[in-house]
Amino acid sequence: MIRVGISGWTYPPWRGTFYPKGLPHKQELAYAAERMNSIEINGTFYALQRPTSFALWREQVPDDFVFSVKGGRFITHMKKLRDPEQSLANFFASGVLGLGPKLGPLLWQLPPDLGYDPERLADFFTALPRTHAQAAALGARHDDRLAEDRVFLTPELGDRPLQHALEVRHDSYKNPEFLGLLRDHDIAMVVADTAGKWPQIEELTTEFCYIRLHGADQLYVSGYTEKGLDEWADKIRNWSAEVRDVYVYFDNDTKVRSPYDAMSLARRFQEL
Repeated sequence: MIRVGISGWTYPPWRGTFYPKGLPHKQELAYAAERMNSIEINGTFYALQRPTSFALWREQVPDDFVFSVKGGRFITHMKKLRDPEQSLANFFASGVLGLGPKLGPLLWQLPPDLGYDPERLADFFTALPRTHAQAAALGARHDDRLAEDRVFLTPELGDRPLQHALEVRHDSYKNPEFLGLLRDHDIAMVVADTAGKWPQIEELTTEFCYIRLHGADQLYVSGYTEKGLDEWADKIRNWSAEVRDVYVYFDNDTKVRSPYDAMSLARRFQEL
């Protein structure tokens, strides 16, 4: 399965351009979900969300739709993966499991100043829950920063696996040892196009592939030409022959390019 979508959907500049003029804000997710088959939730990166939000998002998209969820920056950027158990417990207690069958991969993006540290990475990977049931058990150890009305711990899908992907932004990760560590812990290497600013490591390390397209020439701003999209489509077809699923998200939102590039790329795959 190849899924192509956007990173986030709540952007004021999209209103009156991608979103029709006058479309109520509460209908924007449903509108976007009619035009692509996956969206990356990035609000979870900035703060813990509420169970009611996850439940609402789930209701607004089609049955075969899948969200990916970006892990909290408190874990990746503030604590920089140190002692992750408690912060992971709070994250998974906050309602993520409320997405049920529409919960896809978990994305963990590292900051540019965090270089390769195999022990720290291994500790973090070991702490990650690998099933919905494990995530609920971990979430049950949340602390009092989460009030009871902000906790959801129902593992609707029990032993269904959770997928994890890692995006890195430091040149020290360009080494075979790091890729071996990802394979050992069943973590996907995020293929990130960052207009040359950070490493673009095109390696498959698990049974799915996760791609983030941040801009062809200028980070978060520039769109992709037809030729550029053709080139990405060729890569994706090749990778899809080696893995079970491919997830692609456009994050070049500043100039309202993300949804149009996503829809254009998706049209290149007959199964979409």
